[in-house]
Amino acid sequence: MNDASAAAEAGTGARVSLGTIFWTFLTAGAISFGGGVVAYLREFTVSDTKWLDDEGFLDALEISQTLPGLNAVNMSVIIGDNLRGIPGAIVAVAGLVLPGVVVIMGLGAFWQEQSHNPQVKAFLIGVAAAAVGLLSTVTLQLGHKQFVKPLDLAIIAATFVAVSILRIPLYIVLVVIGSAAVLLYRPGAKHKLLEERARHLRERLLHRRYISLRH
Repeated sequence: MNDASAAAEAGTGARVSLGTIFWTFLTAGAISFGGGVVAYLREFTVSDTKWLDDEGFLDALEISQTLPGLNAVNMSVIIGDNLRGIPGAIVAVAGLVLPGVVVIMGLGAFWQEQSHNPQVKAFLIGVAAAAVGLLSTVTLQLGHKQFVKPLDLAIIAATFVAVSILRIPLYIVLVVIGSAAVLLYRPGAKHKLLEERARHLRERLLHRRYISLRH
């Protein structure tokens, strides 16, 4: 993650200013809804400012998900700290949460009066659907490399089954599956042979399908 700061300095010729960090995270916090903020953070920190690449952003997201608290706030701390140290982390978090605090305080009284309004409920359902769509987009953009590797797919599937179907507490899933993943990907692990065999098998199946379609 230290490469994030180096990339930012290389792209701008100087350290990223605290004002730029604050404004970037303020914008992300102001235009996003719910979990969709992660999608906007990727848009601003990877696509626009080039502070991170996809690998660096995924690293920050992975760390954030294993820590207590909101993922977006944790990511703000990580990215801000790597850009400008502790002051960068502070202004990043402040910029991200400020719009939400203002909006929540402003709409609190309105919600008290309109909470049973069907139009308000319909609006919130639409916002939730949009947030899910944004998160799905980020998942596909960041995880497309993992979706073609058998070992990664097995870890993803095991995590999904454990959390969504078996309802196993998240901390247990992190300890068990996370430890297994670290063991499998440790330096010198021989999982590459499995992936190579799976790749050859996939190519053979695709070739057979192509031959059958031609005939």
